[in-house]
Amino acid sequence: MSLPVRRPGRSLALLRARTRATETTSDPLWPMRLAGDLRELDADWRESAEVCADAAWAARAAGNSVLGLLRPGQVTAADPDPVTARTHRHLYLSALRYDVCCATLQSVAESLLERDREPLDCYSRALYAFSLLGQSRPEGLAMIDEVLDEAGDHAKTLHVLLHGLWLGLDLDQGTQRLLALSTRPPFDAGLDPIVAFRRAGALRRLGRYDASLAAIDRALDLLPPGDAAVHADLVRERSLTATARDLHHHTPVPGGTPT
Repeated sequence: MSLPVRRPGRSLALLRARTRATETTSDPLWPMRLAGDLRELDADWRESAEVCADAAWAARAAGNSVLGLLRPGQVTAADPDPVTARTHRHLYLSALRYDVCCATLQSVAESLLERDREPLDCYSRALYAFSLLGQSRPEGLAMIDEVLDEAGDHAKTLHVLLHGLWLGLDLDQGTQRLLALSTRPPFDAGLDPIVAFRRAGALRRLGRYDASLAAIDRALDLLPPGDAAVHADLVRERSLTATARDLHHHTPVPGGTPT
């Protein structure tokens, strides 16, 4: 898929918008300023997703979640400026994803679809799919291929789908889908610690405990220093996998000796 040609300096301008948002989350007006920055750049959905996902995460980590600043009605109400509307949507839905409020995310996304009666942008559709997958609803599986066709190798969108598959239970080929998704570009280089973390969970579900432990150790090696919350999640996953492996190895075989 061909992407629009952007003028020189655009990446720097987007970086400045992201930095301004992530470093000023204590100011209740930061979502409004971010919308203004993205409107000035006429940001497309990919650029908006990149900035808004990081800003929503930073705000949550700082105890200033955007969920306390925006109301559902602000997100679902019609806005004459599409960039502002999309900014608020990306921020709010991303924050719901990070808090794993799947049912609420589904409700907001469906309200947006009912209002507009046209497809949401690709990242918002990925977040809608996440809300269904996270509730183990098979309808989410039907959305994955459609989202992937448009998303290409857009990492933020693929992360949303991976997260949903990781949360979902008893989805048809859900674990296999997660593993396949985790090796497509841009994840094929194997350098993303969160992808390795998701892979570890999928491998554990399949009973491939040694491969799961290798994946989680890889994630621990790749994780940048200072991210204590994510590090704790990785250590918890490693402990869970090690326990599952030990139980498997010591489970008696009927009529035989423990394996």
